[in-house]
Amino acid sequence: MAEPNRISVHLSLGGDAVADVLLWRNCRRNAALLVGSTALWFLFERAGYSLLSFISNVLLLLVVILFFWAKSASLLNRPLPPLPNLEVSEETVIKAADEMRVWVNYTLSIAHGIAIGGNLRLFSQVATGLWAISYIGSFFNFLTLVYIGVLLSLSVPVLYEKYQNPIDDKLSVAYNIVRIQYRKIDDKILSRIPFSSNKDKKTQ
Repeated sequence: MAEPNRISVHLSLGGDAVADVLLWRNCRRNAALLVGSTALWFLFERAGYSLLSFISNVLLLLVVILFFWAKSASLLNRPLPPLPNLEVSEETVIKAADEMRVWVNYTLSIAHGIAIGGNLRLFSQVATGLWAISYIGSFFNFLTLVYIGVLLSLSVPVLYEKYQNPIDDKLSVAYNIVRIQYRKIDDKILSRIPFSSNKDKKTQ
């Protein structure tokens, strides 16, 4: 019996340059990203280098290089530094604003469902997620969490693409088990809340 068609991991990640990076389509680019993120994590975490001093020194070095390059180019009749057009286009700003608007509206809809709608299920999901983030964050600082996120982003998608079928099967079984247990816990919590009290007051 033939297995059902699986969704392409590359397409599910957007099918663009980000998906190419996550799935190691360009090994040199990914290796540079991995080495660069590791070097930054080592500088800030182990060597005690501060972010502000690092950015200042990098910008200072860049400005000095560009300045002397431009001066030597005018004196020696050499080409100027190959810099692109240093401006942000209106299209880029509008696209970024649209993406931010979608996420802000999604966050506001969740807050509305909890604060106004009184959605207990949504409240429990958000509270559990925030507690998990807080619990994990107590073991690491922010920079280490970002570095772990980079490592997971460069490893999990490519491993999932390689072993997609067995991972999907095991995730499906685990999802069904978690869903059953979650419904049991949710039903126990809901059963302890006296929803009928408001109705009794209205009928009196």
